[in-house]
Amino acid sequence: MTSGFQSSLESGTFTVTAEIAPPRGADPDAIGRKVAPLRGWVAAVNVTDNQSAVVRMSSLAASRLALAAGVEPIMQVTCRDRNRIALQSDLLGACGLGIPNILMMTGDHPRFGDHADAMPVFDLDSIQLLWVARTMRDEHRLLSGRNLAWPPSWFLGAVENPFAPPTEFRAARLGKKIAAGAQFVQTQYVFDVTAFERWMTQVRDLGLDGRCHVLAGVGPIMSARALGHLQHEVPGVHIPREVARRLLAVPASRVADEGIKVCAETISQLRHITGVAGVHIMAAGNEQLIPDILRLAGLDRGACRAG
Repeated sequence: MTSGFQSSLESGTFTVTAEIAPPRGADPDAIGRKVAPLRGWVAAVNVTDNQSAVVRMSSLAASRLALAAGVEPIMQVTCRDRNRIALQSDLLGACGLGIPNILMMTGDHPRFGDHADAMPVFDLDSIQLLWVARTMRDEHRLLSGRNLAWPPSWFLGAVENPFAPPTEFRAARLGKKIAAGAQFVQTQYVFDVTAFERWMTQVRDLGLDGRCHVLAGVGPIMSARALGHLQHEVPGVHIPREVARRLLAVPASRVADEGIKVCAETISQLRHITGVAGVHIMAAGNEQLIPDILRLAGLDRGACRAG
C-alpha cells in the first residue's frame, strides 16, 4: 500500500489537501460527487469522523468510497466514540481496504453534537493513538503486546492549532505528536499569517520541520454569518481586524467572492514561509470552489501534487 500524498510531500512539491464531510445518510454516490471537482487538484482528501460530534457515514466507509472514486483519502480517526479495541480494529480494517493515510484526533465532546447525551469514551487521546498506530506499524504488535502476523502500513498524521493559548507551548506540543509518530500535521485555519509565521519560526528552531511535513489550514469565509461563527464559536481561530473589515466592507452578495480572494492570497503568502510543505483547504459544502481558489493562488491543475 503506497501513499501518493506521502510521495508528493517527500518530493518537495507544494502539496494540497482538502476536507470533505461524509453524508448524513447512506448514499454511496455522495462521496463521489464531493471528490469529483478535486480530482487532479489535490494529493488527498481528509474524510472527517463524525465531525463536531454529529452522526454521519463512517469515515472508514467514506474513505473507501473516495478511493473508489479516484481520490486518495486521509481517514480521520477520533478517540471520542471508541475504546482502544475498536480503534485498533478500525485501523487494521483501513489498511485491509487499502486506505494509506490516517489522521488521529482526540475529537469533540458529544455534548457539542446532535447526541448530547451520548456516553463519551476517550479511552485514548490523539497522542496515545498515534503511538499505538506507530507501534502496530513499526513494531508489529498491538497495545496488548500481541504480535501482528501481517503488520499494517500507514502514513500517519495529526492536527495542531498554532493560535490556541498558551501559544508559546504550541510548537513543543507538535514535538510530542511527532515523537509519538506523526509524519504530517494539518493546522487550524490560518488567517493571521504573521502569527503563523512566528509559530513556524519556533517549529524550525526545534528542528521539527525536518521531521514532519506541515500543511497550513486555510479556507474561504463565505458570508458575514460564517465570519461571526469563526470569530466567536471556533476555539483557536484568530481573524485579524483588517481581514474582518475587508469582508464586511463589501455588500453581502460579494462576501463570498472576497472570502475566496482572501483565501487565495493567504495560500500565496504561505508558499513563501520556510518549512510549510503545503496547505489543507477546508471548504465544507463548497468543494467545487477549490480549483478556483488554487488558480487564484497561482497553482495549476496537477502542480500541487505528485504524479
